Amino acid sequence: MKIFIFIISIFISQSLFSSSSVNYEVNMSKPHTHYFEVSIFITDYKKEYLDIQMPVWAPGSYLIREFSKNVEKFQVFSNQKEIKTTQLNKNTWRIYSNNATDIKVSYLVYANELSVRNSFVDASHGYFNGTSMFMYIDELKNQPTTLKIIPYKDWKKVSTSLKKTSTTEFKYEAPNYDILVDSPVEIGNHETFSFNAAGLTHYVAMYGQGNYNVEKLKTDMAKVIEAATDVFGENPNKEYTFIIHNLTKGGGGLEHLSSTTLQVNRWTYEGEDYKGFLSLVAHEYFHLWNVKRIRPDVLGPFDYNNENYTDLLWVMEGFTSYYDELLLYRAGIYTEDEIIRKLAGSINSIENQPGNKVQSAAESSFNAWIKGYRPNENSYNTSISYYTKGAVIANMLDLMIAESTQGEKSLDDAMKFLYQEYYKKQARGFNITEMRKALEQISGLDLTPFFDKYVFGTETFDYKTIFNYANYEMLILDNKKISLGISFSNNYIKSITRNTSAYDSGLNVGDEIIAVNGLRFEGSFSDFINYKKIGDKISVLISRDNIIQTIEFPLIESKSTSYNLTKKDDSENIVYKKWLRKL
Repeated sequence: MKIFIFIISIFISQSLFSSSSVNYEVNMSKPHTHYFEVSIFITDYKKEYLDIQMPVWAPGSYLIREFSKNVEKFQVFSNQKEIKTTQLNKNTWRIYSNNATDIKVSYLVYANELSVRNSFVDASHGYFNGTSMFMYIDELKNQPTTLKIIPYKDWKKVSTSLKKTSTTEFKYEAPNYDILVDSPVEIGNHETFSFNAAGLTHYVAMYGQGNYNVEKLKTDMAKVIEAATDVFGENPNKEYTFIIHNLTKGGGGLEHLSSTTLQVNRWTYEGEDYKGFLSLVAHEYFHLWNVKRIRPDVLGPFDYNNENYTDLLWVMEGFTSYYDELLLYRAGIYTEDEIIRKLAGSINSIENQPGNKVQSAAESSFNAWIKGYRPNENSYNTSISYYTKGAVIANMLDLMIAESTQGEKSLDDAMKFLYQEYYKKQARGFNITEMRKALEQISGLDLTPFFDKYVFGTETFDYKTIFNYANYEMLILDNKKISLGISFSNNYIKSITRNTSAYDSGLNVGDEIIAVNGLRFEGSFSDFINYKKIGDKISVLISRDNIIQTIEFPLIESKSTSYNLTKKDDSENIVYKKWLRKL
């Protein structure tokens, strides 16, 4: 009876709001002031009062960002008369609408943070990510909506993955609020071009000068896209949009259902930097499956008011990090030596970080909100990146699956299964137990011990055995040297690595190093310890809170480990062929 009543209540609720609509308009009449002017038109939503909210975070970037801090001059009108409003909390406003049928909400958004997760407008262009711009009414989030953009008078272009509905104006539609805010927008006079890959058209919006070559980008980006689509056997999009910001300082990307925003240094399109750019393209493009469609159950529908906790970011971001390198090899951009160095580099990174033995991959994922996106000077000692650790886990599983199935299957098959079963068939996300069972179904292995040791635990992988499956030998060398484990900024200590001379001595982050062994310090300890032996003492004069003091301590042995992969011979067994196959 309760279930029946619940279903009826949903039906009644949907019926009540079926004619209601929430539509958006964005203007930028004075872009040099960094303000977007937002208008929201609410129609046929008759209530005594209604609550409208601003998201506090951007999906794909796991940090509460308090977008409402940039909202100014919030006003509401009906029949050209201002309506009373009250701000209930940091991101919610109550509108006393008194059953009005037509309501206009207007506010300014101060947009002066050019990042992939926020909004920015100046005299050269405008860009916005929807969660930092658009308020919503919770009951109407699933209603179709429209967006009208009024560019600054001299700007002629708008680039977005939203469906355009007018040939004379920049008008767009979205099936719901989630899609609206999952479709970033670039506005200005940027360069645009398009190319075909994987059976669909890809549009590229290039803001800012750079040393890019359009024809080369078309060719190489298409190779990456074909390699990514090959993993899943199909591409769910009809078209796709890249928004690329070429900046003096830039780096990073944010995934969306049918688009992405990338920010790179403007001179990144040559040499190794260019391969790094293509790796970023591969990473964000792979996300259109892994995160946007293959997803943890808590990541959609989104709660825009609170943290959305998941212990699966090591799959969402880590597996994607594994594939963003592997896909470049499959596409012919990396050589075999290059992909092997990349994979070994990830292993060296995690195994030489003290935090790898403190925080598990699952914990790193769950605590992204309070640790991953809020690092401090001690984070290196106490945490691990779910990107890098997840990439190594993916590498291990890929080889284990190929070995257990005698080269018949790989991690690709597990990704296909997740896509087909949970996205297409069940239309839902999954939890970590279902993730393990999916991998077990593909591999035929009992992966409970693997998850206990390496996902929920912090044990070291049996690299030698696992890489041997593919005819590769893992050479593990212990390095012993004297290292203080300090990083500096203008003679001030920024961080200290655990289990080093400096860590054990009592030196602190924030200490200013003035002199060592009676000699003025000039930003490096190397001259003072190069000819020292383990056990020798050094004397360090510091200023701590403007109090001068001397700390004397012995030099201790610092240990690190080198992990190097070497091919045993020229033979290519079935696991090798499955693992390092090309398109």
